[in-house]
Amino acid sequence: MAEYSINKGIGKPAEFRGLKSQYLFIFAGGLLAVFVVFVIMYMSGIDQMICIGFGIVTAGTLVWGTFYLNDKYGEHGLMKIQATANHPKYIISRLRIQRLFIRIKKKKKK
Repeated sequence: MAEYSINKGIGKPAEFRGLKSQYLFIFAGGLLAVFVVFVIMYMSGIDQMICIGFGIVTAGTLVWGTFYLNDKYGEHGLMKIQATANHPKYIISRLRIQRLFIRIKKKKKK
């Protein structure tokens, strides 16, 4: 049986066949979810060929999509996209315009 190395060294991200960090978890979780849906479909009595076709198409799409995202965005790309999505588009200041231009005077001690 072939052995695959999962980690390339200390301080480096987990990598398996080119998939790095969060893409590896998306890949594994997605394949697990496809398998669970496949089993549920099969147990509920749906035709076997439909179940197999569904499993192959969804698993293939998942594999392609995961590797595509890994190549396009890199190791930390999805976290960067999520961070930019959480930034506000503009900052709302509800102060009156006059107050923005007035300097605040310091109180003198007696």
